[in-house]
Amino acid sequence: MLYTLHEATYYAASPMRAAARATRDWWSSPLNPARNSTVGRKISAGADLYANVTRRYGKPDWHIDEITVNDHKVRVRPTVVWESPWCRLIQFDRDMADMRRAGKLQLDPAVLIVAPMSGHYATLLRGTVEAFAPDHAVFITDWSNARDVPMMEGRFDFDDYIDHIKAMLEALGHRAHVVAVCQPGPPVLAAAALMAEENNPYRPRTMTFMGSPIDARLSPTVTNRLAEERPFTWFQSNMVYTVPSPYPGVGRRVYPGFVQLASFMSMNLERHQDAHRRYFDHLVSGDGDSADKHRAFYDEYLAVMDLTEEFYLQTIDKVFQSYALPKGELTHRGHLVKPASITDIGLMTVEGELDDISGIGQTQAAHDLCPNIPESMKLDHVQQGVGHYGVFNGRRFKEEIFPKVSAFIRHCDPDF
Repeated sequence: MLYTLHEATYYAASPMRAAARATRDWWSSPLNPARNSTVGRKISAGADLYANVTRRYGKPDWHIDEITVNDHKVRVRPTVVWESPWCRLIQFDRDMADMRRAGKLQLDPAVLIVAPMSGHYATLLRGTVEAFAPDHAVFITDWSNARDVPMMEGRFDFDDYIDHIKAMLEALGHRAHVVAVCQPGPPVLAAAALMAEENNPYRPRTMTFMGSPIDARLSPTVTNRLAEERPFTWFQSNMVYTVPSPYPGVGRRVYPGFVQLASFMSMNLERHQDAHRRYFDHLVSGDGDSADKHRAFYDEYLAVMDLTEEFYLQTIDKVFQSYALPKGELTHRGHLVKPASITDIGLMTVEGELDDISGIGQTQAAHDLCPNIPESMKLDHVQQGVGHYGVFNGRRFKEEIFPKVSAFIRHCDPDF
């Protein structure tokens, strides 16, 4: 019912949204002699703010057309190299002629970046991709919005997620390096453990976990406490709704992206309110650069996707309530997951000092779960002065975190 009401509210606001856009366009038009008056700028800014707050934010584009390698521009093309109804594996294919002109003649280590399937699209990791692309062959998981997957495609649960990680590593055709950002940590570690136990020739060469809830019992955050304090039935009753028409996944039970977005924004409501007040002021004062930065951030932040009921609820249960992985109780299709089986996969963990999503120690716990990895193939890094987002994006990620991750990958890979 809530999903249907949400859609009805959006469409009901369409006339007001259209009026706001027309008002904005008129009061900012060069044909309007009053466009530069204080009143004109305030009317235009108010209309722009209303139109942007109430509009629908679709899946963002990657906007990665080129990268810089040794001070040379190298063209990049996102290419789908593997896919299922639930995910596309995208390679950021670098133009080899440009690479040769930049002096890069050797092959680079292949890196599979596993993006979170927790509300936002994989494009949230645009900065992560841009950092890796000059020195690595980059692949990234582009998860599907559950409301766009027809019911005939069946379910997608925690076990299916693990299977997808294994399938994508195998599709790369060699021992690649895997980087799990936030939510994917537990299933990626499970996939690596299963592949190690099977002696799968395509098991990853290294695994890097960044701000991941490997053991959510440690340094619990507000998010962790909410998941722990609420009974499991509360999440079933209050967080899962049915996809309405006209979406392809009509009838599917999902955890809607707009519900998760509301939860995230409520945690920092004053910060978002202040950001929009500043946006209004920037529009009135004519500070176009600051206004553009605001729009770019919220174009990404407000674009959200739905998760299937089964994946969402199993994640709540296995990761945040029963702590199955750190307790040694996680199973995959009836088979016990044994991280101790991992002996030749490098392990690096990255945490942010100010992370309010995955507290200090939650990611580091992976080291205790993998006691048979040689110490020479282990590395833990706590980045000072960054929160959750800064663990995988931003200036400190590019200047301090990424170089350590890249060096660790090459240290553990005999081919490089």
